[in-house]
Amino acid sequence: MRAMVLDSIGQPLRLDRTRLVAEPGPHDVVIRVHACGVCRTDLHVVDGELEHPKPALVPGHEIVGTVERASTEVQTLKVGTRVGVPWLGWTCGECDFCRSGRENLCDRARFTGYQIDGGYAEYAVAHEYYCFPIPASFGDVEAAPLLCAGLIGYRALMMAGDAERVGLYGFGAAAHIATQVARFRGQQVFAFTRPGDEKGQSFARALGAAWAGSSDESPPDPLDAALIFAPVGSLVPTALAAIVRGGTVICAGIHMSDIPSFPYRILWEERVVRSVANLTRKDGEEFLAVAGRIPIRTTTTTFPLERANEALAQLRAGAFEGAAVLVP
Repeated sequence: MRAMVLDSIGQPLRLDRTRLVAEPGPHDVVIRVHACGVCRTDLHVVDGELEHPKPALVPGHEIVGTVERASTEVQTLKVGTRVGVPWLGWTCGECDFCRSGRENLCDRARFTGYQIDGGYAEYAVAHEYYCFPIPASFGDVEAAPLLCAGLIGYRALMMAGDAERVGLYGFGAAAHIATQVARFRGQQVFAFTRPGDEKGQSFARALGAAWAGSSDESPPDPLDAALIFAPVGSLVPTALAAIVRGGTVICAGIHMSDIPSFPYRILWEERVVRSVANLTRKDGEEFLAVAGRIPIRTTTTTFPLERANEALAQLRAGAFEGAAVLVP
C-alpha cells in the first residue's frame, strides 16, 4: 500500500509506495481508508512535542473507512461496515480506570497515529472496540474531523455542564464543531481567534457564535465556561479573567505551552481549571448519535495522500477554515 511515513522528528513525511499492510491481531480489523483528518495532534507528533512515537510511524487518527478483513475473534464488526477510528486505539481493560468507564486514563493505553500506525495510508489496522460505526448521513470526508476534533470538543463541552455562555479560544476544527453542538444545546458561543483573524471571526459568526473577536479582547459578557483549543498556555489566565465566579476553564489539547504565573485573585471564588484527556467509548457513541441529529456540518479542505506535508504546513499556519482531510 501507499503510506506517508514519519522517519525522523522534524522532517517531512516520506511517501512509501511499498508499505506492507500490517497483519491484524486478536480483535483487530483491517480497514480500507477512505479519508483521514489532519489534526493538530499530528503536528505535535511530527514536531516532537509528543515524544517517542513508534519507529517508521504512519500518522493519522481521524480515520474513516470500510472493514475489509476481520480476525476470527472479532465479534462487534462485520466485513463491509463503515467505521471511524479515533485517537484512543487500545486500553488494557483491567485497571481501575478501565473498569470504571474511564479508559481514557488507562496507564497502558496506546494511541492511533502515535504508538499504532494510523490513517495516512491506504489501509489501517484497528481494534474492534475502538471503531465506531459512522452514521449514514455523513460522507467519508465530512465524517473524518468528527473522530478527534469533534470528540474532544464534545467531551470538553460536556465538562462545561449547563454553562449558558461558553467561550471557545482557538477557532479551528474542534471549535467549529463544538459551536454547532453548543448551539444545539441552547448555549451562547463567544469565539476567540488569533489577533487580526477577521476571516476566522466571520466564520465563527456564520456558525452561530453570538460574538467573535481576538483572543486579547474581553468578551462583552462574562463567560460561564471557557474551552481552550489553541495550544497556548498564556490563554489560561486570559480565560480565567473572563469567566464568572464558579466558572470553569477547560484545556482541551493534548499539548500546551507552559502556563505563565498569574495572580490568585483570578482563580479565587471557586473558579476551576481542568483538562481533557483523550476520549472514552461512551463519548464516541454519544457524540456520533447527537452529531447525526443536529446535524453537524463540517467544513473541510481535502488533499490527496501524497500532499500530507502540505496539509500539515497549512494547518500549522492556520491557512484554512475548519479541518483538512487526506483522501487516499
